[in-house]
Amino acid sequence: MKTVSVNSIEKAIQKIDTLDDAGLEKVAEAYALAQQTLLGYVMSAAIEYDNQQLEGLLIYYFCLISEAFTQEQIQLEPISEEMIEEFEEPFFEILDQYFESDDDDQLMDFSDQPELIRFMMVEISTPDEDGSKLDDQTATQLFIVITAMISLMSRGIK
Repeated sequence: MKTVSVNSIEKAIQKIDTLDDAGLEKVAEAYALAQQTLLGYVMSAAIEYDNQQLEGLLIYYFCLISEAFTQEQIQLEPISEEMIEEFEEPFFEILDQYFESDDDDQLMDFSDQPELIRFMMVEISTPDEDGSKLDDQTATQLFIVITAMISLMSRGIK
């Protein structure tokens, strides 16, 4: 299984964070067209959780994680509804185990993308440059959704 490296994550951050609004919109549109079902699944979480702050974060991390796969030159199959349905039950079982034990290795093994999971753990727990930090509820929701997305993307590697 190909995994995304720290180097590819850093390149993705450099690219996404330096785009202006038009550039970010263009990148988001390209990744959205390639993974329409996955993006729909990810974005439905903001509605389910009734958390508007989560919506913008999900789009940002959708683009960033997608770009990290691109930087690593990993091609993905489109994620299908069937893939999502097969994935959900085992994922929620792993999440329950993780929240009971705090064993990061379980999530990393399940996702097959340990560097991306580590990256997200740091992202949700570290204040931004301006000192702002996500509230616990939003941080947990973001982590769950992006971990699911990373795991699904890993299952879609060609």
